[in-house]
Formats: sequence, structure tokens, C-alpha cells
Amino acid sequence: MRMRPLSAAIAMVLAFAFAPSAAQQRLPDIGSSADTLLAPAQQEEYGQMLLAQLRHYDYVLDDPLVDTWLRGLGNRLAAASDQPAQPFTFFMMKDRSINAFATLGGYIGTNAGLVLAAETEDEVAGVIAHEVAHVTQAHVLRSVERAQRDSIPLLLAMLGAVAVASQSGGSSSGDAGMAAIASLQGLALQRQIDYTRSNESEADRLGMRTLSRSGYDTAAMARMFERMQAMSRTNQGGERERLPDYMRTHPVTTTRISETRQLAEQYRGHQAGSFATGGLAGNSLLLPPGLRPGPGHGEAGATDGTIRFGWVRERLRVLSANTPREAIAEYGRLGRSAPLDDAQRYGLAVAQLLAGSGAEAARGFEALLATHPDDTWLLLGLAQAEARQGRHAAADARFEALVRRMPRNRAVVLAYAEVLAERNNAEAGRRAQDILRPLMAASGDDPVFQRTFARASEIAGDPVRAGEAWAESAYLNGRAEQALMQLNTLRRRDDLDYYARARIDARIAAITPTVLELRRQGIRDPDLRK
Repeated sequence: MRMRPLSAAIAMVLAFAFAPSAAQQRLPDIGSSADTLLAPAQQEEYGQMLLAQLRHYDYVLDDPLVDTWLRGLGNRLAAASDQPAQPFTFFMMKDRSINAFATLGGYIGTNAGLVLAAETEDEVAGVIAHEVAHVTQAHVLRSVERAQRDSIPLLLAMLGAVAVASQSGGSSSGDAGMAAIASLQGLALQRQIDYTRSNESEADRLGMRTLSRSGYDTAAMARMFERMQAMSRTNQGGERERLPDYMRTHPVTTTRISETRQLAEQYRGHQAGSFATGGLAGNSLLLPPGLRPGPGHGEAGATDGTIRFGWVRERLRVLSANTPREAIAEYGRLGRSAPLDDAQRYGLAVAQLLAGSGAEAARGFEALLATHPDDTWLLLGLAQAEARQGRHAAADARFEALVRRMPRNRAVVLAYAEVLAERNNAEAGRRAQDILRPLMAASGDDPVFQRTFARASEIAGDPVRAGEAWAESAYLNGRAEQALMQLNTLRRRDDLDYYARARIDARIAAITPTVLELRRQGIRDPDLRK
């Protein structure tokens, strides 16, 4: 198949950066000096810059409900890893290909396709635990040290590839931009680790230990590998692109599956249930709610965890579809082969809501609430459907009840604030600001929050707060130059008080080095160039 010119250009950049050497076939160095190549702060900076660029091309799936689930799963695994102090950032990608990746600074991305291919949350946890181990064992940094010793850091080559994409006029909807990100994900994000057999074996072994400590089913990792291997066999003889990305970058062999099964058996029977072994499962009462092993992980008769994973998977099916109407058509095809289960009916209601069919969506959520009363995801969906129908009193009553019960629940607060902002009046804007403010301190890196707060402040008649939030939203979405320009413009207002000016000056000082680094790498905002 002919490679697009942009993809070819990026592939050439990355091929040079990731060219394997004989040294890359050796076992990981004991006492590696890799951590001297990039300081932890630099690793975090590069990881943050990469995530911002992925957001710029609209490749990241920022959904509060899905994010809450993914971060809960990821943080639970991170807390049970060998380095619980290591900071991690877990995020979801829209791509339906089966893949997950780790990069510098503890940034771990998971494709929607991986979740769609899994049957249980434990299987997703098995793959992410493997990626967590790649981070804790510094496989990324060791690869940088081996491949880029006496040269530029490997991640700069990745950022250079993003520059190629931006200079080619790529956009979130254009073929060039999507080809750029696909190439980055498939080639850069995974090959930076250079998955040697020793690295994979080490990540499997430590990932299995993390699974056990966190209370997940250790056999799930082998089951997920088996499913991916079956898919690769089904695809034999077809186009290479049909092979799951994860299979190309994480070779799954019969031997590896067998070794993973043996590891799982070793942990079965003493599934990390005591404080002495460092396990979490037996001490869940000591942990915050988000890290306690929940139902659906080996507990007999438990169903709540299974139900919630069903909601997650079907929500991702809808959000990763090209359009809500295509998602509705997909459920139509599924329904012709077998009646839709509750999770699929939830996904259909979400698709109808996003397609503008509020009445149909409301009926779907109400029917599910009869079986799953007080489920937050269903109540939230119903409130949004009521608002979509113009039933503002009913929607507000439902949202207010949810906010009183969960005033710091990100998904609830953001959904209500977005509904209020759609009314475009000062009173609604002020109410949206009120419910958003308790989340502000913890939302500096949350682009959805910043965008929502900016709109609420705008209609509430608070242009300074609106301007600050719009600038943060631009920065987090890979538009650092635009953010800096907006802040400098805002700073020239003559109605700023001392505190507002101090906040703006601090952000200008923080963002300027990032803009300078991007410019040094040849990455400029295409809109500003125009």
C-alpha cells in the first residue's frame, strides 16, 4: 500500500531516531545511568508536551466519566507497583486499534480499541500493569540512553515529527493530521522503548505482581494476550494494517502466553491479601475509595464492577465512532444478531443523546434505571437528556440532587456546568461558576474543566477569569503560543486587580519556556503563522 507523503516523512524522521543497534539486544543495564540523561522534571515536561500535541490533533478522548474510571484503575495499579511514588498520567485515545503505550514522565495512553476488545476490567488492567512496569523499570529512558547517547533526546525527534505535521497544514479532521498522529503512535510511542524480549519478560513479571497486589485477577493478562493472538491468526494473510498495533509492538507468542499463565498460577492462592506481602486487597479499608479493590475482581457473586465496565466499554464505542449516527447504526447491526444487553442499551442511549434525540435517550436511561436504580452514570445521562428536551426544571432538580450528593464529582459537575452554559445567560453562568470553583485547585491540567469554566465565566460577565481559563485550555490542547499571546493581551487590561495580575504574570513565566522549546524544535502554531 502506498504510504502518504506526510506519513513517509514522519517515518523517515522516526526511523533515524529509532534505528536499532547491537547494544539494544543486551539485557537492561544494572544500575543504568539513564536517569542522568533527562531529569524527572524534564521527563514530565516532554510527556506533558506530547500529550498536548496529541490533544491538538484531536486524538485524545477527554471524557470525564471515562477518565474517572481509567484514572481509578491506573492509580490503583500505580499504588501497588514497585515505585508507588512515581507520578503517572493515564489518558484515553480515540483510536479503535488495539494498543497501549508508555512514554517519558509516566504518561500511559490506552486506545479505546483495547477496551472494546476486552471482556473484563481485569483484562484491561493486565495490559496497563504491563505498561506501568515499563515505566517503573525505566525501559523508556534506557532506550533513550542506548539509542541516543551523544545525541538529542529521543522524544525531541517525536516532537519534530509533530512539527512536520503542523507545517503540512494538518488538522484534526484532515488526512495529514490523522496520518501524522497514527504514525507517531504506531512508530514513536512504542518503539521508543524498543521492546526487547528481556524488557517484555520483565514487564510481564512485574506487571503480574502489580495485578496481584492490587486485587485484580492475575489470569486476565494471559487471557488478553490469548485474545490478541487469536485476532492476529484470524488476520493472517490480510493487510498488515489489520494486525492489532499492540501485536506489532509487543510480540505475543505461545511461549510468552504460557509463561504468563505460569506466573498467574504462582500468584493464585496467595493473591496478595496481607499487609506483610505488600498487598492491597486485604487492607482495602485503609485505602481511599478510588483505590479499594472493588467488586468484579474475583469476588463471588459481585456484579457492580462488571456492570460499570460495561458502561465504560459501550460509552467508548459511541465516543470513538466517527459520528453518533454511525454508533446508532452499529447498535442496530449488533441488535440484529442478538438482543442488546444492558450495557449496549446504555451505549445506544448515549449515542441517541449525542445525536440530539433527547426523548429517545431519556426513555433508554429510564428503562435502565428500573433495573439499576441510583446508578450515577444513568442518572447523569437522564438529566442531560431532560435538558436536551428543554425540560430545564426537571433537569436542574436532578443535577442539583447529584451535586448535593457529590459536590466534587468531576463528571457530575462538568455535565451540569455545560448544560447551564448552553442557556447563555448571566444567572446560569454564575451558577456554573459556583459549582466549578471547588474543583479549580485540582484542575490545572484539565482541558475540559478549563474550557467549561471559561465559557461559564464569559456568560457570567467575568472576562478576566474567562480569559485566563481560555488561555489554559489553549495551552493544554497544544496551543502554547496562542496561550501566551492571550495572556499577554489579558495582562494589558487596566481593570486587573493585584491578584489577577500576579496570576497572569506567573502563567506567562511558566509557559514561556515551553514556547521557546517548541520554537527551538521548529514547532510553530499554524494559525498564528497565517
